[in-house]
Amino acid sequence: QVQLVESGGGLVQAGGSLRLSCAASGRTFRDHAMGWFRQAPGKEREFVARISWSGGGTYYRDSVKGRFTISRDNAENTVYLQMNSLKPEDTGVYFCAASPIPTTDMLAYRYWGQGTQVTVSS
Repeated sequence: QVQLVESGGGLVQAGGSLRLSCAASGRTFRDHAMGWFRQAPGKEREFVARISWSGGGTYYRDSVKGRFTISRDNAENTVYLQMNSLKPEDTGVYFCAASPIPTTDMLAYRYWGQGTQVTVSS
């Protein structure tokens, strides 16, 4: 069992930066790949980034490549999403999630946080 709590969202101007954190509880955190997803108003939830259990493998959706960085600290049971050069289209609720395998498939993620709001103004 893994419980996830996101933080770090907020309102930022276009071009700004935010760092999201996802704190996990449960002894099996380091056995799970972690992912970030987002959902804009009126749109479906979409994959943003994922990282393997060891942190050695990462993958991003095309629109955030070069701007977002996912990382994890297994000693602190935390995964991060550093978001730079933010754009209005990055606005949405950001969720972290845990999966037994590193994948972009939302259905594989068993555990989800409650989400944190990111709003980018133009």
